[in-house]
Amino acid sequence: EVQLVESGGGSVQPGESLTLTCTWSGFVFDEYAIGWFRQAPGKEREGISCISSSDGSTYYTVSVGGRFTVSRDNAKNTVYLQMNSLKPEDTGIYYCAVDTLNYNFCSSYGPIRGWYDYWGQGTQVTVSS
Repeated sequence: EVQLVESGGGSVQPGESLTLTCTWSGFVFDEYAIGWFRQAPGKEREGISCISSSDGSTYYTVSVGGRFTVSRDNAKNTVYLQMNSLKPEDTGIYYCAVDTLNYNFCSSYGPIRGWYDYWGQGTQVTVSS
């Protein structure tokens, strides 16, 4: 059974940094993509980044590109999301999820919600003065 867990959320001031961690177990396939999503209060869940397990190719939305960095450690079943220069609009619940089929398209199409099969419960990130 596939299970994912996010951690590392918290409350910070604008301009500060946080690093989120996604760990998992129960994967059947060796190749996959891990996506990062966030949901602001009252908003739809949106994809912000993804990374493929094979070659480490990544995708970032314009809103986070240049500030966020996703990386992986396949041996540890872990993906990280380094978030720098945080802004109030980054506030939300952050989720990681796994795509076991469309991993080759992550870098081109980004994190599309319908492609992801399993989700973590989320971790809260709050950015405020």
